[in-house]
Amino acid sequence: MDKSSSEEESDISESEIDVYAEKPYELMKNGNYKVKVKDTFRCPFCSGKKKQHYKYKELLAHASGVAKGSSSRSAKQKANHFALAKYMQNELAGDSDVPRPQIPSSSSKQSQAVVDDVYVWPWMGIVIYPVRRTDNNYYLLDSAYWSKKLACFDPFEVKTLWLEQDSVVAVIPQFNSGMSGFKSATELEKEYEIRGCGKKDWSDKRGDWRSKTYGWCARSDDYNSQGSIAEYLSKVGTLRSFSDICKEEIQNKNSVVDDLANKIAMTNENLNKVQYKYNQKAISLREVLKEKDALDRTYKAESKKMQESSRDNLNRIFREKERLTNELEAKMNNLKIWSKELDKKQALTELERQQLDEDKKKSDVMNSSLQLASLEQKKTDDRVLTLVEEHKRKKEEILNKILQLEKESDSKQKLQMEIQELKGKLQVMKHEDEDDDDVKQKMKKMKEDLEEKCSELQDLEEFNSALMIKERQSNDEIQEARAVLTTELRELLSERTIIRVKRVGELDEKPFMRACKQRFTAEEAAVQHAILCSKWQENLKDSAWHPFKHVGTGDKKTEVVDEEDEQMKNLREEWGEEVKNAVKTALEELNEFNPSGRYSVPVLWHSKQGRKASLKEVIDYMTQQLKILKKRKRVA
Repeated sequence: MDKSSSEEESDISESEIDVYAEKPYELMKNGNYKVKVKDTFRCPFCSGKKKQHYKYKELLAHASGVAKGSSSRSAKQKANHFALAKYMQNELAGDSDVPRPQIPSSSSKQSQAVVDDVYVWPWMGIVIYPVRRTDNNYYLLDSAYWSKKLACFDPFEVKTLWLEQDSVVAVIPQFNSGMSGFKSATELEKEYEIRGCGKKDWSDKRGDWRSKTYGWCARSDDYNSQGSIAEYLSKVGTLRSFSDICKEEIQNKNSVVDDLANKIAMTNENLNKVQYKYNQKAISLREVLKEKDALDRTYKAESKKMQESSRDNLNRIFREKERLTNELEAKMNNLKIWSKELDKKQALTELERQQLDEDKKKSDVMNSSLQLASLEQKKTDDRVLTLVEEHKRKKEEILNKILQLEKESDSKQKLQMEIQELKGKLQVMKHEDEDDDDVKQKMKKMKEDLEEKCSELQDLEEFNSALMIKERQSNDEIQEARAVLTTELRELLSERTIIRVKRVGELDEKPFMRACKQRFTAEEAAVQHAILCSKWQENLKDSAWHPFKHVGTGDKKTEVVDEEDEQMKNLREEWGEEVKNAVKTALEELNEFNPSGRYSVPVLWHSKQGRKASLKEVIDYMTQQLKILKKRKRVA
């Protein structure tokens, strides 16, 4: 980057980003910067990055994330990416890969009719039931009765009205306001049209019309008509065209995509900060561990040095003691000789006697001094011996503790074997000579050993009980952690990830759809597929149906699906092996993960290996994904 561009970037403040963004916006609009290349998109301001090709949503998320990024981003980068996001939203919105709502119709003319029709929204249906003489009006006006009867169309509310003029019950099921609700409403209309009981048939009322039930999707003519039905429709709904609803759905999805892109950008920023703090803590921890190892090595070296010094001092003291003892004995011998010589000289002159007395006094004084020195030497020797004995005693205590710890580490099985062996010896000795004192002493000692072993065995059992309690607590914590992971990861993982949240016990609908398409037309196959799946999902929940059998014996005895069960055989004969296997798989999953409830439950699942994922696998996978996100962030 040259000097002028650096000065230009430094002159841009946070408040001037919107103003500066106009220039790159005009350059992109005039074609100076290329954003769309064939069917892909690129960022003209990140040419040095590894990733150059994006989808529309990916590039829009990248531009929005940088524009709203942390303070580490320069103001120029934010302004350029702000202009890029604005250009994509204003100029390239038509190239968005956001899927358009699908109109459930089989021909272009019908599709255009659906788009042009004006419907009552939220989506509603109208079902007309002519009352016969044998019918119970109480049940026919009960919303719960019709909710159950129309459950295959998944209405979230049902309203019943009594039309006195025609003596009929009008049922108005209301569906959710999304495209799934529109699909349910149109499926209801098609279902009754297939039976020849659509809106036109109700208007014509030909033949025995009171023996049929009629149904259709509520539209503008129903809303603008006269009577109780029109009043209820105008009260709870409004008239909207299908095209307006589709546009609103697209706008809502685009808004959700933008929000998610912003959240991803902010999450990536936070992730980088957390990773930076983690790296700092890891470096600090490594330094502390190095210091600890150095201190440990120093301590061991100093301990060894002190032990060697203590041993050398003891040897030196012993040698010094031996030398002083020898010198003292030599001087004592010399004094004795001198004393004998003095005794021989008693016959000498008075002067010599006086001199001899003086010499004798000097000898006594010297002898007394030597005796005192000998006493001090003896005290010194006693102190040295005391120190040696203390050192030896402490060493023996340490050895005894080590032996005691080794004995305490023996297994429970060894104690039990020793107890059984002691009991056997006691039984043998009882049959020996009971008057023998040696035998009595041995039996007494063996009883004491037996009591001691039993006490140790009891301590071991208490320790094992504490370990079992700790294990149960750990298992409870693991199950709680698995439940939290399952709940939190449900929205983060998808069907395409290796680790995902699967509802075990639910039917795989694909084999049912393939079987229906082989027998029926496209429209009829969808209806039959929905009916068949709903029926067998209910059969799976029925606790009275238990198509299992036991195979194997002893510890190898297991419970498997009985394929010779009456319903399973009928299903295989009617719909084929693939459909039967789908039901069998759902039964096996229910029997393994929720045999008492017989309803599907969410489970962390390993997609590649087709089994329940362990906590370690889930944590390893999430760690790997975080590393991938970090690498992508660096590339971006």
